[in-house]
Amino acid sequence: MKQRSGTGNGEVLAFSDAEAHLALEEIVKRRPDAVELERHFAATPRGAAVIARIKADPALAQSELLVVSHDSDFARVVPRDAPAAAPPGQKRTVAILEAPADAEPAAPLDQRGTRRAPRFKIAADMNVLLDGSAARLVDSSTAGAQVLSPTILKPNQRVRVVLTDNHGALRFNAAIVWVLFEIPSTRGPQYRAGVRFVDADSNAVGAFCNRHKQTHS
Repeated sequence: MKQRSGTGNGEVLAFSDAEAHLALEEIVKRRPDAVELERHFAATPRGAAVIARIKADPALAQSELLVVSHDSDFARVVPRDAPAAAPPGQKRTVAILEAPADAEPAAPLDQRGTRRAPRFKIAADMNVLLDGSAARLVDSSTAGAQVLSPTILKPNQRVRVVLTDNHGALRFNAAIVWVLFEIPSTRGPQYRAGVRFVDADSNAVGAFCNRHKQTHS
């Protein structure tokens, strides 16, 4: 990909798929003329998050976004406002995000789910433990919840959940149903996930939701 980037004597910044956050920091700081994403990486939630973050930043409006292949001539320009062409002979800077050579496109995530119980927005200061790691509890019902986690979460992952307040601790098993990787402009990367409760006490969880639900929008 670096050899085919067409920069001539320009500058090429290459990052692996695991370095998406570092790549985005450099892209925001250096505002390259082009950002090339390997097509397998672009098909993942992390790749989609990088594309959305770049497209949403007015300061990066002149950075051309391309999805390319590491093993063919495939190339696709991501639709957005057309960047201004660089003057002839001007040094061109390109940022490249690559996936492993044997990577396969991620399967589309099923985010539809089935809402089995009323769900409530939870107060902003309420956390939940997932396998011992703290995550922000966004909303919850007696059957499941939405969380924001700085720790990696994956669909179909089984987790041990602990909800704690001054009434005690609720412990039960759960499964991760869907996951979105996000890179907010004001904080580090995070995983937004839907959690399905497996063996939770619905009465106890319902009482927890009532104690901590937002009382205003």
